Amino acid sequence: MFPMSEAFPNGLAARCRRIINAFHYSMKGLNTVVRHEAAVQDELLVLVPTVVLALLLGDTGVEKALLIGSWVLVIIVELLNTAVESLTDRVGTEWHPLSGQVKDIGSGAVFVAMCLAAVVWLCVLLG
Repeated sequence: MFPMSEAFPNGLAARCRRIINAFHYSMKGLNTVVRHEAAVQDELLVLVPTVVLALLLGDTGVEKALLIGSWVLVIIVELLNTAVESLTDRVGTEWHPLSGQVKDIGSGAVFVAMCLAAVVWLCVLLG
């Protein structure tokens, strides 16, 4: 067994502080997108009935998790898309073909995630 100083070379308190800070930054980011991003707001509104329907229509825990998880994946991809769009705007607000391409690719990723969610729902409900 390792002594505590070897297991936590920077100290347990420092590691706990880093985890707490990471949680704080995560909540700050989520708060920002929930308040300012219409797409995220819309997708969160869809999540509420999605959870209810998944709990009612899923026969097993796995089916319920797939139904809910497929839409949560859409939200995760939207969060990443929003971050990429924000970074693109930070680099420069003037129009540039690469900036437009980056934003279109991010939007495409959200679309693919939505298609996956639709396929999962169809497979679970019809299968």
